[in-house]
Amino acid sequence: MKNTGGPLEGAVVAVAGAAGPAGRAALLRLAEAGATVVGADADAERLASAVDAARYAHGGATVTGDTVDLLDLAATRDWADRTEKEFGRIDGLVHLVGGWRGSASFTATDLADWDVLERLLIRTVQHTSLAFHDGLLRSDRGRYLLISAAGAGKPTAGNAAYAASKAAAEAWTLALADSFRKAGGEQGPGAAAAILVVKALVHDAMRAERPNSKFAGFTDVNDLAEAIAGVWDRPAEEANGQRLWLTPQP
Repeated sequence: MKNTGGPLEGAVVAVAGAAGPAGRAALLRLAEAGATVVGADADAERLASAVDAARYAHGGATVTGDTVDLLDLAATRDWADRTEKEFGRIDGLVHLVGGWRGSASFTATDLADWDVLERLLIRTVQHTSLAFHDGLLRSDRGRYLLISAAGAGKPTAGNAAYAASKAAAEAWTLALADSFRKAGGEQGPGAAAAILVVKALVHDAMRAERPNSKFAGFTDVNDLAEAIAGVWDRPAEEANGQRLWLTPQP
């Protein structure tokens, strides 16, 4: 049943990386909360399926999809500008673009993995944050949310490229938070940039593939979606620049 009168009622929220399991869950939860949801992904077919599922689950909800190359800054800016122009405002950017590469040991690290992860996990954050910065400031409830991993602060030998990429994305997001803080002046930030930290994500298809796995400490994508929506319940000043832990802090 659609929630009415909550902080997401009537909000316009963009979701980057909307076609994956976490993206699908976020589209559903945000639409349920009364938001207009604009998803973007490079995979047009999977994006259309995710958008259709959210529309079907919440009749009357406005859920749209744009095929956007988030590695192209101009294309990302066009997406942000087009979204704000079409819907009159932009109240959130949820960054769910993911990827993982690892190795058996530190010395076995393939630096080609860094090249891939730098683009997926850092460059897309740079582009979406730069593109949506001003629009989020114009909102009375702007939120930029990065999904990160506990390994960013406690990297393991075989995850050097992944952990370093996540740590860089976190640092970039915290710089965005500082920009929001400075823009707010004495009144405090009107927009917030926050980091939701998980160990890893799990969804139903993973459980079906590995029925004997416990996925200890993993966060279900539906719980992540709930936490994403919950950030709008927090005042901007309270959420801005925070790491919000969904797994025990190491």
